[in-house]
Amino acid sequence: MAETSSTVPRRQLGRYLRELRQQSGMTIAEVARRIERGATTLQRLETGQADRIRLWDIEALCQVLGASETETAALKGLAQQGNTKSWWHEYGDLIPANFDVYMGLESAAESLTSFQELVPGLAQTPEYARALIRSGKPGESDSEISRRVEMRMHRQVLITRRAQPVKLDVILDEAVLHRVIGNPKIMAAQLRHLADLSTRPNITIRVLPYSAGIPLGDLTGPFTIVDFEADDGQSGEPSVVYVESYTGAMYFDDRDNVDRYRTAHEGMRRVALDARQSRDLLRHMSKGA
Repeated sequence: MAETSSTVPRRQLGRYLRELRQQSGMTIAEVARRIERGATTLQRLETGQADRIRLWDIEALCQVLGASETETAALKGLAQQGNTKSWWHEYGDLIPANFDVYMGLESAAESLTSFQELVPGLAQTPEYARALIRSGKPGESDSEISRRVEMRMHRQVLITRRAQPVKLDVILDEAVLHRVIGNPKIMAAQLRHLADLSTRPNITIRVLPYSAGIPLGDLTGPFTIVDFEADDGQSGEPSVVYVESYTGAMYFDDRDNVDRYRTAHEGMRRVALDARQSRDLLRHMSKGA
């Protein structure tokens, strides 16, 4: 593993600060003047290149930009974790549990390459998402669950929009097709939806069949490689591997780990069903669900 620190917290902090500023309609110079800092300092914060991040500056920026209490707490948490290696984000620790850090990465991506043991959020039907969220948060009110479902559906515009949709290349463990979420009717609709999505030119869905065994000789667990578009001919942001667990998520952006996960995906892809075979299997399974 490389000995450099992860840039993910700083990059995400900068991304959210830039979005807040753009929503406010203010320029970098205007905001910098209000917090009595140089425009170069603010620009480095927004691009994730600041070597030293002062919490006072983040608090001042959040106040000037009208950030909510949750957003302010989240951005301060990102600032405090800006120099860690292979960043581990524990849910609810420093950053509020209801602030989704990964969504910021996802929204800035050019492509997402993943292996999943559940239908990924970008490909879920509302009913599948509702059943999953209800199972995981049985104490939540119907209105809160509906809000979460609506947010998840809103994210899907990333892969369905007409202009520059995000490329999605996902390998699904065959167990995804057999594990019943909600009820058989919900599963049938979900499998049909996956088959339909896979006809889009920017979306590739492959099924890793049981017959492939454990192609890597070990289990990787679900993961997503997030790649970003190069900016004006320059090299883009470093790719990030997102590995989610029950209590938190790991973010890798050092080249060795990113390459290792990319090699793992390629290894599974070689033994997975091809796109057409996977689509046929999804449609077949939807009829028997």
